[in-house]
Amino acid sequence: MTSVFSKKDFIATKWFTLEKLIQLITGVLIVPQIFSLLGTVDIGKLKFVESVLGMLTPLFFLGLSGICIREIVFHPKRSQHILATAFYLRLISWVVVLIGITIYFNSFESSPLKMLYYIITISYLFKLTDVFEYYLLAKKQTKIIFLSKITSLIIIVSLQYYGVKQQLDVYYFAKLIVLDFFIQGLIYTLILKYKKQFSFQQWTFSWPLGKSLLKMSFPLIVSNSLIMFYITIDELFLKYFLGDHANGIFATVQFLVIALSWNIGFSIINALYPSLAESFQNNRPLYIKKMRRLLKIMCALAILIGVLYTLFGNAILSTYFSESYAEAKTPLLIFCWAPLFVFIGMIYEKHLINTNDLQKNVYRFILGCIANVILCYLLIPIWHVTGAAIAVLTSHFITNIVYIFLDTKSRKQLLLLF
Repeated sequence: MTSVFSKKDFIATKWFTLEKLIQLITGVLIVPQIFSLLGTVDIGKLKFVESVLGMLTPLFFLGLSGICIREIVFHPKRSQHILATAFYLRLISWVVVLIGITIYFNSFESSPLKMLYYIITISYLFKLTDVFEYYLLAKKQTKIIFLSKITSLIIIVSLQYYGVKQQLDVYYFAKLIVLDFFIQGLIYTLILKYKKQFSFQQWTFSWPLGKSLLKMSFPLIVSNSLIMFYITIDELFLKYFLGDHANGIFATVQFLVIALSWNIGFSIINALYPSLAESFQNNRPLYIKKMRRLLKIMCALAILIGVLYTLFGNAILSTYFSESYAEAKTPLLIFCWAPLFVFIGMIYEKHLINTNDLQKNVYRFILGCIANVILCYLLIPIWHVTGAAIAVLTSHFITNIVYIFLDTKSRKQLLLLF
C-alpha cells in the first residue's frame, strides 16, 4: 500500500481503521445486548424511524462532503471560507426540514413514533459540526477525528451499558444518538480552536460560493436521495408486509454487515480520497496506480467479510443475540457478500467526483432503485426477510457492477484497473 500511497496517507488510514476496529469490538460487546433488551419490535421501530429520516439526509448533508474535501484539496487557501459556507447551508437546510416535520406531525399525522422522529431529527443538528471532518480529512489530520470519535464512543458505550443494566426503554437509547453527535462536535470545536486552525469570528456566509458548492453537489444530492430511498425500500416493504418484528431481524443483519464490517472499508476509502484527488490533479499515472491498489485491497477485504460471516455468522448470532433473532441467520449468509459490490461502487463514486461526472451516479442509482422495488415486491411476500436480503444484494450488484459494464467509458476505466 505504501508503494503508491505516502506515509502520511497510510497514517491517515491507520487512524480511521483503528477507530472502526474499536467500534467493532465495542459493538460486538454492547449492541447485541441492546437488541436483546429492546426486542425485535422496539428495535424495528427505532431502525424504521432512522431509515425514514435517513431518506432526508441528502437534504441535511446537501452532498457537500466529497465536494468540500475536493475543493479544499484543490484550493487550500479558501478552506475556511468553504467550510463556513457549507456549515450555514446545512444549518438552513436543517431548519427547513425541521419545520416540514413539525407541520406534518401537527397537521396531518398522529404517530406513536413522533417523539422518536423528533429525537433523531435533533441529532442531525449536532451532526452539522462534521463539516470540521471535511477539513481534517482534506488535511489528513485523521488523528483528531480518531480522538473525537473514540472519546465519544467510550462515553456512549458506558451509557449504553448503564441503559442495558437498568433495562431502560428505546427513547433512552435514541437520545444517546443525539449525545454522540454533540460530544463529537464539541471536541472538534475545542481542538480546532485550541490549535488556532480556525478563526470562528471570521466565519461568514458567501452566497456566490454557496451557489457554486450547491451547483457542484447537486448531482450528489440527487444520487444520495436515490441511495437513501434505495437503502430504505427493503424496510418499507418489510414494515408493510410483515411489521416491526421483520425490520428488527433485518436491522440485525444490517448492523453486522454494515455497521461492523463495511464501515471499515468506507473509512479506508474516505481516508485515502484526498490522496486520490491530489494525484488526479497533479499526476494521472500515479492516480491510476493508486486506484488499482485501492480496488484490490477493497475486494480482498470484502471477500474476507463474506467468508467470515459465511463460516461464523450462525455462531455469532447464537452467541451474542437472543433466540428471537434466530431468523437472521439465512439473510446474513446472503447479505454478507454485499460489500464486494458496494466497495467497488464507493471507489467508482470517488472517481466520478474527481472527473466531475456525477450525473452517472444519478443514473446508476435510478437503476438500483427500480431493481430493488421490483425485487422487494416480488420476493418479500414469499421469502420474508430472506427475500429482502436477496433483493438488496441483487440491486447492489446491478447498481455497482452491471451499470459500470453498461457504460462504455466506465467499463474501459474499470478494466484498466485490474
